[in-house]
Amino acid sequence: MTDQPLALSRRTVLAGLGAVAAAPALPIQAAAAPARKTLVLRAAMGSAVLKPGAAAVARPVLSLEGPPLLRGDEVAVQFDNKLAEPALLTLRGLGGAGAAEPLVKMQPVPPGGSDSFLLTLRSAGTLLADLRLAADAGPAPMPALPLIVTEPEPPQTDGDQVVLIEDYRLGDDGKPRPAGVDAGATPWLYTVNGKPSAEFTVRTNGRFRFRFINACQRNVIALKIEDHNVWVMALDSQPAEPFLARGGALVIAPGGRVDALIDTPKAAGSRAAITLHDGGKPTELGKLVYAGDPPLRAAPLPQPAPLPANGMPSQLPLGGALRAELLLGALVNAQLDWFAPDKFNPAAGPAFQVKRGRTVVLALTNHATMPMVFHLHGHHFRLLDRLDDGWKPFWLDTLAIDAGQTQRIAFAAEYPGLWLIESYAAKWSEPRLVRSYLVT
Repeated sequence: MTDQPLALSRRTVLAGLGAVAAAPALPIQAAAAPARKTLVLRAAMGSAVLKPGAAAVARPVLSLEGPPLLRGDEVAVQFDNKLAEPALLTLRGLGGAGAAEPLVKMQPVPPGGSDSFLLTLRSAGTLLADLRLAADAGPAPMPALPLIVTEPEPPQTDGDQVVLIEDYRLGDDGKPRPAGVDAGATPWLYTVNGKPSAEFTVRTNGRFRFRFINACQRNVIALKIEDHNVWVMALDSQPAEPFLARGGALVIAPGGRVDALIDTPKAAGSRAAITLHDGGKPTELGKLVYAGDPPLRAAPLPQPAPLPANGMPSQLPLGGALRAELLLGALVNAQLDWFAPDKFNPAAGPAFQVKRGRTVVLALTNHATMPMVFHLHGHHFRLLDRLDDGWKPFWLDTLAIDAGQTQRIAFAAEYPGLWLIESYAAKWSEPRLVRSYLVT
C-alpha cells in the first residue's frame, strides 16, 4: 500500500483547478501605517491535539508578535529559532522581497540563533510563513503561520476568518512523521487552526470573508461548502476578478491561499459542513453555524466588487516574451538540474535569465505519474489558456499540474535578483527540489 490517499482520483480533485486556479493570525485592522513596524516570528516546540479526545502531541510551532500589517508598510522582521534543529523561514506571497529569499539571502538559522531583514509590503493579501523548504526527513514536520496584510479599503464583510489546514502522519510511537520519508499506510490527520475541527459562527443574510490556506505538506485538497454562494476574491495573495466557485468547491495546492466571500442566506440555527477531499474518504473539517440572532439585513448583498488592486500589470505582452520549458517529475533526477535544498548552490546557474521588464512564458511539463506542485518565488504569474491567446482572470504563485500534462504560465519579470523555483510530487514521501531563475 502506498502513502497516497485512495478512491476519489486526484484528477477529479485537480479538475477544479482551472475554475478556481483554493490559526492564529494577526488581527485585521485598516489603521494608518507608521514609518516602520517590527514583527518577531519565533519557532519553538509546542503541542497540538490531532485527534478528537486524544492527548496532545509535541510538535514545532510558529508564533508571531507584532502589530497589524497594512499594504505599504515597511517592516523589520526578526526570526528566532528556539528549536533543537536548524530552521529556514519562507514567506509565501511576497513580491520582490529579495532580502527574505531563502537559500539566496536567507540561510537556515541554527538552534538558538536569530536572523533579521527589512521588507516593504507592496501587496495586501493572505500570506504564509513556513519552515518546510529545508525540513524534509527532519525530526518532525515543520509548521506554517498566516500573515495578513490588510487592504487600504477592505471589502464590506460581517466577519473575517482564517482557515489554516495542516496535515499529519503519526508513526508507531505516536509522534508526527516528517515529510520526505515513507510513512507507509498510516492515515492522514488534518487540523484547522491547530485543532481537529472548527466551527465558524455566521448570521443570516451576512457576508463573511474566509481566508482558506492549504498548509499541508504535500496534498492538493478540495474544500466544499454546500448550498452557499462562495465568491472567490483573491488567489495566492493577489485579487482576482470575483467569480462563484462551482458547487461551492475550492481546489488548493499546497501552500496556496484562497480568499473567499461566503454569503449566508440560511435561517438562524442552520448548520453547513466544510468538507475536505484529498482523494480518499471525505473529511468534515468544520461547520458554518448560524447564530440565533435576527438577520443582519433584510436581503442578501449583491455581487461583490473586486478587491483593491495591488498594482499588478493589466497586460502581459506575449509576442516578445522569453520562452522556456521546465521539466517536472520523472526525468528531473536524470537531468541533474534540480537540487535538494541542502545541495542548492546559487552559483550553479539559473534555469533561465531574463532582462527586467520582459514577459516570461514557461511551459511546465509533468513527466511524473502523479501530480506535481510548482511554486515560483519573487513573482506572481497568470495561468495561460491552452492556445496562449489569453489568461485566467487571477494571479498565482503556486500551481498543481496533473500527471502527463503541460501548463503554460506567464509573468512580468519586475524584480531584479536571483529567485527560487520549487517543485515536488503530491506524495508525502517525495522530496522537495529547487532551482533558480535570474532577473537582471
